[in-house]
Amino acid sequence: MSTLSISPTFRTAAPRRSTVRLTRRGRVVVVLAGLLVALAAAFFLAAGAVGTEEAGTAPATEVVQVAPGDTLWGIASDVADDGDVRAMITEIERLNALDSAAVSAGQKLRVPVATD
Repeated sequence: MSTLSISPTFRTAAPRRSTVRLTRRGRVVVVLAGLLVALAAAFFLAAGAVGTEEAGTAPATEVVQVAPGDTLWGIASDVADDGDVRAMITEIERLNALDSAAVSAGQKLRVPVATD
């Protein structure tokens, strides 16, 4: 009976030291070249932004003063024609830059005008 054995032989060469060295001025040039490439890419990508010469039309709104006991839900339900109160609350918060749904008596809110 014969036996076959496989013994892989790998030779690893000692890592060679690079003969190229980067000086301080070379590092500055590499960094500036990288920044220049990044800036060029930013300008190229920003060129896709589109604007028009005409101003957009602001949505028709009216000012409502909050009475004692009023809630944003109640105000939104009075204004919402389609019954979507949550969407109207979101729109009122966006129009008035509100952080939360909390309102106080005497506060004036801009609300969308119902369109028929």
